[in-house]
Amino acid sequence: MTKPAFSLGTEDPAKMDSASAATELAALAAEIARHDKLYHGQDAPEISDADYDRLVARNRAIEAAFPLLVRPDSPSGRVGTGLPAQGQFGKIRHARPMLSLSNGFSDDDIEDFFTRVRKFLSLSDVDTAQFVAEPKIDGLSLSLRYENGKLVQAATRGDGAEGEDVTANVMQIASLPKQLSGSPPAIFEVRGEMYMDRHDFLALNTAQEKDGKKIFANPRNAAAGSLRQKDASITGKRNLQFFAYSMGETSAPIAETHWGFLADAS
Repeated sequence: MTKPAFSLGTEDPAKMDSASAATELAALAAEIARHDKLYHGQDAPEISDADYDRLVARNRAIEAAFPLLVRPDSPSGRVGTGLPAQGQFGKIRHARPMLSLSNGFSDDDIEDFFTRVRKFLSLSDVDTAQFVAEPKIDGLSLSLRYENGKLVQAATRGDGAEGEDVTANVMQIASLPKQLSGSPPAIFEVRGEMYMDRHDFLALNTAQEKDGKKIFANPRNAAAGSLRQKDASITGKRNLQFFAYSMGETSAPIAETHWGFLADAS
């Protein structure tokens, strides 16, 4: 990774004037869009996830102080990045939007999340709220669509509305079931992360270096690059794994709780 020539603002948004806020929001929108394209579209990040999160947090803080200055191209309203007009993969429109997760950096962020959840559920102060905590797997977001138990379609998240059609490549991945057991709903969409574990990542980079090929910056980019191969047989050799975390479209519910879904999905 190389450090980009971008200086993150430090002035308290509450003390900024409108002109300064608008200028910085424009710069942040352009910078974040550039990194989105590098990360999601090219699998070639220039900065760490922590540095990217700081850019997004700064943008949100300024927008919160100046809501009338929120831009049409604000990163706050965007998921991933748009798909190239002439990409190597076709496009699939998600039956339901495929959104991203929000980050919490402090105790206040977590407490605010709890408050919003309780308010959304109309819980009183004495009502108990139950939460499920899961590992955060850093991979490529993927949607798997099963019809009558058979895997028929796989798509990346893309911009949240449309993703890349990677069905042919996913069919080569041995760790993914192509036929579900039991009695799944007629339509059952599973969403999760396609990832590569550290051992396989290190082995892949060793082999890539030996052959004089591209070295991947991290396991996430190795997983994304492996899935987006023009030759689907290469994808099948990369030992990719899938971590399911939610449902998309389904013709019938499979569980009453998220915990129940995770138990069934596993």
